[in-house]
Amino acid sequence: MGTWITGGILTVIVGLIIRYMVKQKRNGRSLQCGGDCSKCRGCH
Repeated sequence: MGTWITGGILTVIVGLIIRYMVKQKRNGRSLQCGGDCSKCRGCH
């Protein structure tokens, strides 16, 4: 039973992280430059 609870919590956390990353990508903020194009070349 404890394994199922732990697995469920981890699944929720991973889902929230993925949702956050997708939201950031849609807003034009990539993981490479974090929206600060002075740190990367040609991200936008």
